[in-house]
Amino acid sequence: MQPNEISDRQDAAVATEVHSTSTSSNATAAERTHTSKVDDHTLLREGLRQLLDQEEDIQVIGEAVDGPDALQKIRQLQPDVVLMDIHLPQVDGVTLTRLITQEFPTIAVIMLTMYQQNQQMLQALKSGARGYLLKNSSVRDVAEAIRTVYAQGVSLKPELTRALVCEFRRLSETTGEPAKALLTEKEVELIRYVAEGLSNKEIAEQLSYSEKTVKNYLSVIFQKLHLRDRTQVAIFALRQGLLLTD
Repeated sequence: MQPNEISDRQDAAVATEVHSTSTSSNATAAERTHTSKVDDHTLLREGLRQLLDQEEDIQVIGEAVDGPDALQKIRQLQPDVVLMDIHLPQVDGVTLTRLITQEFPTIAVIMLTMYQQNQQMLQALKSGARGYLLKNSSVRDVAEAIRTVYAQGVSLKPELTRALVCEFRRLSETTGEPAKALLTEKEVELIRYVAEGLSNKEIAEQLSYSEKTVKNYLSVIFQKLHLRDRTQVAIFALRQGLLLTD
C-alpha cells in the first residue's frame, strides 16, 4: 500500500469518527426537554440556567424578563416547558400563563414564586399551569417538576396540595354531587391518579391497561365533565374531595 493511500484512509477514518461524534451529540441534544425561564431577576435566571443545563435531559433554550418579551420568545422557540414567575413587569405570570396555554396547549407551565398564596396558586392552576413551586425549592425539585409536567403530569408538593384542598373547601359552595354522579368507579380512580400527577404511562402500569386505553378513558372524562386538560381534572378532583390525602 502506498503512503498516500494510507494517509487518505486515515483522513477518512478521522472524518467518519468526527461525523459520528457530532451526530451522537445532536441526537442527545434533540432528546433533552427544552425549557424557558421567565423572571425579571437576572441573578436567578442565570443561576438556574447554569444549574439546569447540568441535567443530561434538560436544556434551557430561552430567557425572558417580562410578559411581552416572554410571548415573543415562546412563539419563536416553542419550548416544552416554561418556568414562570408570578410577579412580572407589564403582564403578571398568571395572565401570561393563560395566554400561553391557550395559544400553545402542548407547552407545560410551572409557576416558580417566592410566596405561597392559596388564591394565587388556585388562579395559576385555573389558568393552565401544570405545576407550582416555591423559589426555595432545590434544583433537584425543579428538574423533577420539569420531567413530570413534560410527561403530562401535574407537579405539586404535598404541602401545597393540602393548602390547595383547604382553599377549595373554603371557596366551594356546593358539594358537586351531580358531577360526581356522572362518573364510574373506574373513572374516579383514573381522576385520582391524574390529580396525583401520574402520567398516562404510569396510570397504565397501575391499572394494567395500555396507554391508549388510558387516553381514551381521559377523553371520555373530559367530555363528561366539560374539562379542557389534565390540570382542570386535577382541580376537579381536589374540589370534589376525590384526592386521597393523609
